[in-house]
Amino acid sequence: MKNLVEEIEALKKERDAVILSHFYTPESIQNISDYVGDSYYLSRLAKELPQQTIVFCGVTFMAESAKILSPQKTVLLPDLTADCPMAHMATKEKIKAARDAYDDLAVVCYINSTSEIKEDVDVCVTSSNALKIIGNLPQKNIYFIPDQNLGAYLASQIPQKNFILNDGYCHVHQAFSVDSVKKAKEKAPLAKVLVHPEAPMAVLSMADYIGSTGGIIDYATKSDKNSFIVLTEEGILTQLKKNNPHKEFLTAQKEQICPDMKKITLEKIKAVLEDELIGVQVLDQVRAGAVKALDRMLELAE
Repeated sequence: MKNLVEEIEALKKERDAVILSHFYTPESIQNISDYVGDSYYLSRLAKELPQQTIVFCGVTFMAESAKILSPQKTVLLPDLTADCPMAHMATKEKIKAARDAYDDLAVVCYINSTSEIKEDVDVCVTSSNALKIIGNLPQKNIYFIPDQNLGAYLASQIPQKNFILNDGYCHVHQAFSVDSVKKAKEKAPLAKVLVHPEAPMAVLSMADYIGSTGGIIDYATKSDKNSFIVLTEEGILTQLKKNNPHKEFLTAQKEQICPDMKKITLEKIKAVLEDELIGVQVLDQVRAGAVKALDRMLELAE
């Protein structure tokens, strides 16, 4: 393992590369990464960092977003089959239908979406900046895609807007249930429940804190409590335990795993740096539309 890590470090220097990893990737990947974070943090870094090669340890839409924001850079995805099913749960046809049906409409797209969908929307958001951005949009009607659970949560927090929801979801968060949370609470009655807003509203109603992956880590780190039930992909436990070695972090399901995030391995990172591949590509005409939505996100989130 040590030799493999050393080889990756040497290849990074050769290729002027930086490794960015999402909180949901395996612990071994997070440990060798230069930066670990949520979608918003990583999308900003991809644009701001000086390195000309980005190894994006995550899923396809994340690497595509980095390429859209930094077309001059080489963006490498260690496993090109690592995808997000929810990213494909919105369609151009539904966007057009919403624009035809509603006046004063903003199409707001969760960053967990394909480049082709981002091309047709007004602004992108992440779970950490969606409340701020949508609350400040001038439009009354919000067509939120692709995640219905995050959309429903945002609608509950911004009642002055009229939300039209899509039928997409994240299979990891959709699997959480009221029953599973109750059983976890029975085992740890003093534990605080921390939930990502991609979970169903019934589960969110049981939370002590609702927020993005970065928000969950920040909350648990600052809290004077010592026990937490964490309802999101279990890769987040790596940073939670690293930042809080004396606190207890529990899960509510046997498996809280995104299989696509777990496709990223050290061997694949080494291979993608060695092969000097062209990297992730986004068609120019697609990027022209998508970059407006992502740039507007970065601008409005400041």
